[in-house]
Amino acid sequence: MHFSCKAFVFSKNHNSVTFQSVFKIQKNIILSIFWQERKYISTENQICILISIVVYLLLVLYIGILCSKKNDNVGDFYLGGRKLGPLVTAMSAEASDMSSWLLMGLPGVAYLSGVADASWTAIGLAVGTYLNFLLVAKKIRRYSVKLGAITIPSFISKRYGEKKPVIMCIASLIILIFFVPYVASGLAAIGKLFNSLFGWDYMTALIIGAIVIISYTSVGGFSAVATMDLIQSVIMSIALVVITVFGIAQAGGLDVVVENAKSMAGYLSFTQTHDAVAGVAKPYPFLNIASMMAWGLGYFGMPHILVRFMSIEKPSMVKKSATVAIIWVVIALGAVSVMAILGRMIVGPELLESGSQSMVFIALAKKYFHPLLAGLLMSAIIAASMSTADSQLLVASSSFTSDIYKPLIRKEAKDKEVMWIGRAVVVIVAVVAFFIASSKGSGAQAIMNLVENAWAGFGSAFGPVVILSLFWKRFNYQGALAGVIAGAVVDVVWLFSGLSAQTGIYELIPGFLSCLVVAVVVALTTKAPDEAIVKIYEDAVNPEL
Repeated sequence: MHFSCKAFVFSKNHNSVTFQSVFKIQKNIILSIFWQERKYISTENQICILISIVVYLLLVLYIGILCSKKNDNVGDFYLGGRKLGPLVTAMSAEASDMSSWLLMGLPGVAYLSGVADASWTAIGLAVGTYLNFLLVAKKIRRYSVKLGAITIPSFISKRYGEKKPVIMCIASLIILIFFVPYVASGLAAIGKLFNSLFGWDYMTALIIGAIVIISYTSVGGFSAVATMDLIQSVIMSIALVVITVFGIAQAGGLDVVVENAKSMAGYLSFTQTHDAVAGVAKPYPFLNIASMMAWGLGYFGMPHILVRFMSIEKPSMVKKSATVAIIWVVIALGAVSVMAILGRMIVGPELLESGSQSMVFIALAKKYFHPLLAGLLMSAIIAASMSTADSQLLVASSSFTSDIYKPLIRKEAKDKEVMWIGRAVVVIVAVVAFFIASSKGSGAQAIMNLVENAWAGFGSAFGPVVILSLFWKRFNYQGALAGVIAGAVVDVVWLFSGLSAQTGIYELIPGFLSCLVVAVVVALTTKAPDEAIVKIYEDAVNPEL
């Protein structure tokens, strides 16, 4: 989950922080506070932090080289040979989803305005995660094996025996369009962090970040990405729990922290928010609650999460993987909310003065840990940005090679050729993203702003179609094609026409509903799928597969 570089803003339509602003706190906010504080960090501490970060980056490259030995074919490169265990599947799915947003975006909004925004968002994400594992994971694993699909576009296309790859190409283009700015924003975050911490030239830092990501992603493929996701999620989990527990003990106990939060009007309320400027409680409308919880709908259409389900070794492992994922999500999101409340007490309102509330995790880490450990925690933030960027690079690469290059350009291409083309696409997409991230023009910024809509775009275009394809025997090709187009169009139009800001309704809601309604109506008013398509459905739901 990634969001563009914008500070928290107060809504003109609601007396609360807007739901859009919560998630616009992208990695790019790794940022101004470091620039302000760098002069207070001793040279010795800077060296310690740098050592931790360099060690982590070397570990990333080593894992990429190690995993490269496992890539014998396209399935290995893009799905890890479908050999992921339940632990790696769960942690990889969650790490590639949450990313640095978990450590910065969510605690930032809770630090600023209290638990309402953060809690309803966390509830929506937790429910979405649970339902995604419950409804989608096992079935899409079976379908993908039956169909020989390694991407979401190829799954939808092969599910309906598409002869001309219309859906496959449209879905692939949607993925490529949204994932390029995603990767650009990740590179920009890395560049700005190094620039702010050590005063390095932004372009130099950007090049280093791009080289590291390209190297281990193009060499190690999915296995390297999934392994790094696991390591990253473990580091984040330990950091969150340790900072929260140790901080509460240092503060004098949970009761003290809660009493401090209660002293701020509306801070602990689920139906009010705390106005940090006026120091009073503001009402939190039901529309905001619905929009926040709607983020959970996005999971059903996230390509980089759904491919994790395709890659698990056995469908029977999904239950254990789901248990791990849900436990991790609940602990992580809960710890983040408590950490933000703790930060408001320990750090005080000083981060608000510089508009750097998203830095509460970093502020507590530097306060409680030796620079070497603090550097390790900062490495986790860098790794979080890298982890999501590498997942997106790999999905973009597979969408081109498997869904455009082989079926349209070179049908006779062998696996080795497709893998090398895939590596080339990783480099090309990363280079394009690099130039976007390094540009200061209005055009590049407009492209970067697409990041805001990507989560909603994927959820709207793919979510209902994926669910209907898995559960409805009567669903057909015409319905799938109409649904993908309707969801994507309504989502983009709703955002860029200003309706999101005017109505306060997150564009994922109308986009998702439009896709669902159009897909069902078109399917029911067109010819039912033939026997071959019905057999695909019946075979795929076979529990023995």
